[in-house]
Amino acid sequence: MLSFNTLIAVCLAYVVALFLIAFAADRRARQGKFGWLRSPLVYTLSLSIYCTAWTFYGAVGYAARSGLEFLTIYLGPTLVMVGWWWILRKLVRIGRSQRITSIADLISSRYGKSNLLGVIVTLMAVIGTTPYIALQLQSVTLSFAVFAGSAAPDQNATALWVAAGLALFTVLFGTRNLDANERHYGVVTAIAVEAVMKLFALLAVGVFVVWGVADGAADILARIDASPIAEWELKPGRWVSLIFLSAVAFLTLPRMFQVMVVENADERHLSTASWAFPLYLMLMSLFVVPIAVVGLDLMPAGSNPDLFVLTVPLSQGREGLAMLSFLGGFSSATSMVIVAAIALSTMVSNHIVMPIWLSVARQGATVSGDVRQVVLTARRVSIAVILALGYAYYRVSGGGAALAAIGLISFVGVAQFLPALLGGIFWRGATRMGAAAGLLTGFGLWAYTLFLPSFGGSVILSAELLAQGPFGIGWLRPQALFGVSGMDPLVHALFWSLTLNTIAFCVISLASFPRPQERLQGAQFVNVFDHNPNAQGWVSGMAEAEDLLVMAQRILGPEQAQGLFSREAARQGKAGYLPDTSPDFLQRLERELAGSVGAATGHAMIGQIVGGASVSVGDLMAVADETAQMMEYSSQLEAKSAELERTARQLREVNEKLTDLSVQKDAFLSQISHELRTPMTSIRAFSEIMREGGMTAAERAKYATIIHDETIRLTRLLDDLLDLSVLESGQVEMNMQTADLQDIIERSVTSAGGDGCLAIHRDPTREQVALLTDPDRLSQVFINLIANACKYCDAEQPELRIRVRRKGGHVEVDFVDNGAGIPAKSQPLIFEKFSRLGDQRAAGGAGLGLAISREIMANLGGSVIYLPGQGGAAFRVILPVNGAASTKSKP
Repeated sequence: MLSFNTLIAVCLAYVVALFLIAFAADRRARQGKFGWLRSPLVYTLSLSIYCTAWTFYGAVGYAARSGLEFLTIYLGPTLVMVGWWWILRKLVRIGRSQRITSIADLISSRYGKSNLLGVIVTLMAVIGTTPYIALQLQSVTLSFAVFAGSAAPDQNATALWVAAGLALFTVLFGTRNLDANERHYGVVTAIAVEAVMKLFALLAVGVFVVWGVADGAADILARIDASPIAEWELKPGRWVSLIFLSAVAFLTLPRMFQVMVVENADERHLSTASWAFPLYLMLMSLFVVPIAVVGLDLMPAGSNPDLFVLTVPLSQGREGLAMLSFLGGFSSATSMVIVAAIALSTMVSNHIVMPIWLSVARQGATVSGDVRQVVLTARRVSIAVILALGYAYYRVSGGGAALAAIGLISFVGVAQFLPALLGGIFWRGATRMGAAAGLLTGFGLWAYTLFLPSFGGSVILSAELLAQGPFGIGWLRPQALFGVSGMDPLVHALFWSLTLNTIAFCVISLASFPRPQERLQGAQFVNVFDHNPNAQGWVSGMAEAEDLLVMAQRILGPEQAQGLFSREAARQGKAGYLPDTSPDFLQRLERELAGSVGAATGHAMIGQIVGGASVSVGDLMAVADETAQMMEYSSQLEAKSAELERTARQLREVNEKLTDLSVQKDAFLSQISHELRTPMTSIRAFSEIMREGGMTAAERAKYATIIHDETIRLTRLLDDLLDLSVLESGQVEMNMQTADLQDIIERSVTSAGGDGCLAIHRDPTREQVALLTDPDRLSQVFINLIANACKYCDAEQPELRIRVRRKGGHVEVDFVDNGAGIPAKSQPLIFEKFSRLGDQRAAGGAGLGLAISREIMANLGGSVIYLPGQGGAAFRVILPVNGAASTKSKP
């Protein structure tokens, strides 16, 4: 018998191997090397999380107790994959078009992005999945006890440590970052590996039982005929109910929705999975009956048949095979817990934590900061709470029920999502009130008739209530509702909960009228294959692009948010990071946010900034009721209109820019005339005084100094004009050499006197970058940016942050102050030669600094741009690292 410590060591080694696999897959995904990560094989194997410890251990016990009834658990998903493939395709298409992150998100989004429904579904999913998590804890705990024997610690303590380990494992796997697509390539890859492991282990035990213990297939068939399994009688009602139940659970289990819809990278993978996954299930069930029969023959009377997969090899001295079987069961349990906890924690953070955070945040969605950490922390805490609930159920229920019975309780719980789910994607008349009524009715009946009675008659529901009903009302007995007795408790609970759920859903939907947002979402969900995916639900002109950018950076991260805004600006024919807040852009932004925080929360965050503006009823009815021909014609007109609008916008912006530049040019010429006339007048006046003579040596020296200073001032102005002219013409020779970025920044700060006028924050470790550049010219750019911060930062305690980061073959240097920033209207003009950042008297110069800086960076092969939405004036200098700068020299 293997020692308990050896068993722990093997488990830890297996977990470390899985973590390394997940880490490698995540790293490939971040590098853009998707390849096999998006293959249909990996997708199909990820669906194997349906096969938990219940199907690995419990299927054998189910067969030993109930004969071929265990097949119903496999037949349901097989019928879905083969016969209901079109439903899965529609769910996947909706998930991709609406950026759905969970089954709660889908139901919430369908019914007008109602967070109330999101909360209801989330709480139902957490409670409904709790018995399933307890099942995994029970299976792992029992398998530990089989191996360790008398040396095993208390089972409750083992279950607690297993729950804690799985919680830590899940946090490390699934909450390392916040992905806008909510795809976890590392987790999916690890699950695919575990799928192979548990299939191989179960087949290995099966082959050993048939050809190692028995004398082959003929002997096994003879043993089956002689075993109690051969006397099993088919119960049509229960058989049909279980097939239906397993099919429904396959669609509605949060973990199945996560891998089937959210993690789907290509809709075409469903066509492969439609035959490959039923084949996988067939192989998983191939040796269930032989193992059960041999276990009943070999093991002592009263042995737990759920553990025959382990105890049969151990009884024959095959510890290596038993260890392989243990790892197969361990894989089944861990994969289920990991994905279920990820799915549930996503639902909790998106539909409970984030709405609460939004309601208590005093300044709403535009507060400067990063909310990504809030979401990740909420998910990590949620994972711990979910595993704790599973452990609590294990302790309260006693952990003594058969694995299959525990799993079926969860199946009936999550089956309550079916009416709202299917009604939402096929019936446009379904309403939010109907969905809420159906869900609450079904959930309440499931809890009353099946979930609470599972604790026994001494925990929540008393034995008297179970036997006689509340207050002695017999027709309200939990397992004989409305006087219908004699039914199997599971079939009874399934029938009443789903029937009354569906009735409440349909009746309340017919009696209530959907809101405009519900009708719009209903049209997009029901007609997902032919409806315009960009149907607009916002009106323009209600939000500032910079406020939206600030909010988006907090959720998506600066890089992704800035990329989204710059691409939209370019699509609209604008430069920079601030596109027009058109309805189309708001819809696109909402879907990007939904990929990280859910549809309801994303809608609420934009609504805080936009002011809750939404599509009118008249526009909504026009969208909902248009024919296919009208939609096509409208699409063509919309494309042409968008093109004309883009052209008109460009012409308007060019005209406005030329007008502003004309004003700036007049002011500039006036300023230049003044700048040239003032020193020349001084030089002429004092030269004439000196020519008249009759002055002391001190007076002569004083006047000579004034003439000298005015000459330097005049020369500096002419040098700037000449410098800009030469840079623009490309007739400049750059003194390219290897230089250290930290030295250049240090010299620039000293030369600009930045330390004296504002507090400068730097990270010298990130500045140690070798560049092939012209250090003097680059320092000129840095000095100008630091000097501008000194002049224009209007904060009470001026600060300047200089941030450096590597990105590909470039290095980015950001200069961000804490002032009021530059108005959006002025941002497109600040790099023009006739533009000024502020009043000339405040600036004290001719206003050529940024124009010269732009030309210097262009000649160095880089660029300098303005970054909006950073809380103050922010400039980014982009430099090539590898020396591939495009230098220009005199011909």
